[in-house]
Amino acid sequence: MIYLASKSKARRKLLQSLGLKFKVLPSKVKEKRLAPGVSYAKLVQLNARKKAEDAATRIKTGVIIAADTLMVQDGRIFGKPRDLKAAKQMLKAMSNNPQQVYTGVAVIRKEKGRGKEKTVTDYEKTTVFMDKLSDKDIEDYFKKVSPLEKAGSFDIQGRGAFFIRRINGCFYNVVGLPLRKLYLMLGKLKIKIFACLLFTACPLLSILLSGCSTEYNVVTGEQEVYYYSTDKEVQMGRAIAKEVAKEYKFADDPLMQKRVEDIGKKISAVCDRQEIDYHFFVLNDDEVNAVSLPGGYVYIFKGLVDKVANDDELAGVVAHEVGHIVARHSIKKLQAMQGYSILRMLVAVAPSSGEAAAAADTAFTELMIGYSREDELLADQLGTRYAKLAGYDPHAMIKFLEKLQEVERRRPLQEKNYYKTHPYVPDRIRIVKEELGEKIDFDDYINIEQKPHK
Repeated sequence: MIYLASKSKARRKLLQSLGLKFKVLPSKVKEKRLAPGVSYAKLVQLNARKKAEDAATRIKTGVIIAADTLMVQDGRIFGKPRDLKAAKQMLKAMSNNPQQVYTGVAVIRKEKGRGKEKTVTDYEKTTVFMDKLSDKDIEDYFKKVSPLEKAGSFDIQGRGAFFIRRINGCFYNVVGLPLRKLYLMLGKLKIKIFACLLFTACPLLSILLSGCSTEYNVVTGEQEVYYYSTDKEVQMGRAIAKEVAKEYKFADDPLMQKRVEDIGKKISAVCDRQEIDYHFFVLNDDEVNAVSLPGGYVYIFKGLVDKVANDDELAGVVAHEVGHIVARHSIKKLQAMQGYSILRMLVAVAPSSGEAAAAADTAFTELMIGYSREDELLADQLGTRYAKLAGYDPHAMIKFLEKLQEVERRRPLQEKNYYKTHPYVPDRIRIVKEELGEKIDFDDYINIEQKPHK
């Protein structure tokens, strides 16, 4: 039996997402936050070990996992805020400079017999770089997320991800439990984690594998394994779409909505994936942004519609998002997350449940953060192809990309915008030209964004 010596919801969810069977056995030890002459790395290991040892006194046999996390910036330790005022001050301070996240992990294997107890401890360090946040950014965030139960006042797995510019180190360390480090530590104690998954998580695995299918991807030309069929992908997209409707308002201009729908119908009619229905919506948001969901849902932000010069440019954007759906980029990204926990909750839990709604909201947040560079460039290639097949001028896509490039050069990046999650614009233009069979210029190989000379 595995025991988690922690009341942390984040740590519990991480272990659950792996399919581990465990019991929560909270430690009664109070963590030390300051110890003269002791490094942060050593301190979190000492705290974790004391927690594990405390839990070990209450069991006869089993494996105890304990952890302790510190968030440090310029010698200041950040914990959970005592009230909203403190949370605001904390998050504002953290956005000014990078912070280091230390997590100490202790694992004890206890067997029958005196002295039959083995312990290993280790730690992980991750550096987090955040965008600089305004008071309004923080106030808007706090309207959606309660910061009082979160160290540092933000959640990297939820909407707090919008503030993260980059991290150096293990992502799961910031969540609260470095999984790779834990896996290595369990190995030192001769605990076969995959055997635990196989024999203790059969009900979960049956849910997970019940939808497993091998399908031909028309884009890659290969047979690919998906843990959810097309039907379940559509079901999943429908669940996430409900959360989008709660989060955003749809544009109140019926002509704008019809314009996007008409273009979307022409694009979807010529795309390589015809087994699903496509849905196109305009969101009443001034961001120059667009996003696609599993199962055929495409959302264009009003700010982007206002930015395009004509239908040809708008068709290029719509076709780009359809390209993501055809290549199943969203479903592949989500099924790679946290042992497929989000997908499992969306499909296996009733649509009306709070868990499913939370999973859908988290899934949408992940998709808003963007796809990989390779996925984005493939979507550009497919978008160019589909726009041309639908009767639109594919060269307009280059004009729109050049327009985005000029905007990028003249204004700072904003969280949750269209260009932040995409590759450098010159690289995108090169891909479009290659798809059209046009000559590639020297400038098309320069992937550096810089301000123009005055």
